[in-house]
Amino acid sequence: MSWELGFTLINALVVPAWALLLVLPRSPITKALVHSMFWPVLMGSIYATLLIASMFFGQAHPDAGFSFGGVQALFDHPNGVLVGWTHFLVFDLFVGAWIARDAQRREISHIVTVPCLLGAFLFGPVGLLLYAVIRLFSGKGFGLSES
Repeated sequence: MSWELGFTLINALVVPAWALLLVLPRSPITKALVHSMFWPVLMGSIYATLLIASMFFGQAHPDAGFSFGGVQALFDHPNGVLVGWTHFLVFDLFVGAWIARDAQRREISHIVTVPCLLGAFLFGPVGLLLYAVIRLFSGKGFGLSES
């Protein structure tokens, strides 16, 4: 499989979850698939496989590491790009699912959260920031408590 095809498939794997969050936020299907551990475990398994390949099977730039230059080198190898991109996708989806659940708990209209979800899907932390601003200015609180 080519690196480009792997990238395309990894991206395609998260699209149904985001579609469920956006279109069917209260559906039992969304609850069963997106608000469970299904997608994080699926994507986490892919991430772990790619990470293991980079760490133990030579699928990484030789200078990859945890310094600035090492992280830069990590992304100089196609597998490093897939590792990093999968990492982003897993956590962006996790944040998006949390936004959707939190908005439901706090009775924030779904239509108001749609831009936050799209922001989290496309730009990660921007969606979370937008949701935090909406919560703050709507009087729905600013803490991360789930109660």
